Amino acid sequence: MKTLFTLFTVFCCIAISFAQAPEKMTFQAVVRDATNSLLNNQNVGMQISILQGSSTGNALYVESHTSTTNENGLVTIEIGAGNVSEGDFSSIDWSNGPFYIKSETDPSGGVSYSITGTSQLMSVPFALYAKTAASVTEQVFSIGHWPELGGYVFQISSDGKHGLVAELQDQGVVSWYGAQDFISNPENHSADGSKFFDWRLPTKHELNEMYTFSAPIGSIGTSFGTNTYWSSTLSFANDGETAWRQNFDTGLQYNSAIFTLTDFFFVRAVREF
Repeated sequence: MKTLFTLFTVFCCIAISFAQAPEKMTFQAVVRDATNSLLNNQNVGMQISILQGSSTGNALYVESHTSTTNENGLVTIEIGAGNVSEGDFSSIDWSNGPFYIKSETDPSGGVSYSITGTSQLMSVPFALYAKTAASVTEQVFSIGHWPELGGYVFQISSDGKHGLVAELQDQGVVSWYGAQDFISNPENHSADGSKFFDWRLPTKHELNEMYTFSAPIGSIGTSFGTNTYWSSTLSFANDGETAWRQNFDTGLQYNSAIFTLTDFFFVRAVREF
């Protein structure tokens, strides 16, 4: 029997374009077979359901996708852009949660879904919630420290309303496998950061942007020091399974297999707003 192994944890975020018509959320998962081998460059069929109230709650919206895993076994789909079989994504009242995302996967690319997983959507993307919450006032943000967002804004959209935030402090020194567990623990966050539950590990490109805007180069704080940080981006350099990391002293990124996913480096979480 095949199994599904998510990238740390199944996570959802507003589409990179912050699309508004229709709204979308990006869903990613790493697919492995029963021997724990990655299913690389393979067609997979997926059905996504938005559940309300509990992990076994009523399905407000159901859609299906056919996608292809990349060389690292990662599949990426946009919720809200699939073949709809039930409900209307744009009509979901995101203020009336909690909500759960149920994923069903057919590793052969069809609709015989043999893999099922359900995860709570801990924080509804801002752009979706704002549509149904009349009390939300859109604010314009800039690069720098924003306590109400949980940390340092280091990436911003052209209208200043959406972007990425880096935590004020490190979440720990851990292996790649243990990173999301540390990130998910509110005790490992700053007082501002502990108010949010949608933190994740940055990609290699996001990690480099964090370095670019960190002091003394930029304006998002001095707490990074000269540490080396894990990114979420896997690498299979020299046939060894590892992930990209970046040294905040030199600014250099590494993907050498000298260090594997079980080695310990610093972790700094990010979140979308």
